[in-house]
Amino acid sequence: MQIHNLSENNSVLNHFLGQIRNVNVHTDSMRFRRNIERIGEIMAYELSKTLEYNDIEIQTPLGTKKTTEIANQVVICSILRAGLPLHTGFLNYFDAAENGFISARRHHPNNDDYFDILVEYQAIADFNGKNLLLVDPMLATGQSIVAVFKNLIETGTAKEIHIAVVIAAPEGIAYLEQHLPDNCHLWIATLDESLDENSYIVPGLGDAGDLSYGSKL
Repeated sequence: MQIHNLSENNSVLNHFLGQIRNVNVHTDSMRFRRNIERIGEIMAYELSKTLEYNDIEIQTPLGTKKTTEIANQVVICSILRAGLPLHTGFLNYFDAAENGFISARRHHPNNDDYFDILVEYQAIADFNGKNLLLVDPMLATGQSIVAVFKNLIETGTAKEIHIAVVIAAPEGIAYLEQHLPDNCHLWIATLDESLDENSYIVPGLGDAGDLSYGSKL
């Protein structure tokens, strides 16, 4: 798996990452969503550098100009519900992309620390032969992304697979490397220290879904 860590170089990306972590601004859910969206835009721009392009010629009011356009067909799929603002950021840049949405949640069958992943809803465009972008803000254990990936590959075969996350834990990256194909691209905005005893990312930012849309039952 090819890993692209975008926070290794200073940019405005790190400014937005600082804001989404800050407990002093967590009460402003609109600001949190917008910052996740802007992070998605930056990640989309960086990812776009790896795509294929066609040479084209366009007509301007005063003449013609040779330029390029994206050759790859793109399908963006987000994991509900936390992935929606990040999805919007990617869609702002890949505005011709087709879309998909899939649910994945931790299920504690014994009401203890053990959990498995339930994938209960999936609606996605045909991604056969296209570039599939799977987006989710947090990569903790990696189990959700692997479970979603296994569901998706039952319905088609992508040309390329890109996974984009805002914050990743080393344990999650290791899990993806064990369970996903070698030709996958993993894009992370930043890498954190570890997981705690409840498998949450430390220092992390909390629950991205709750910060975006409010607490759930």
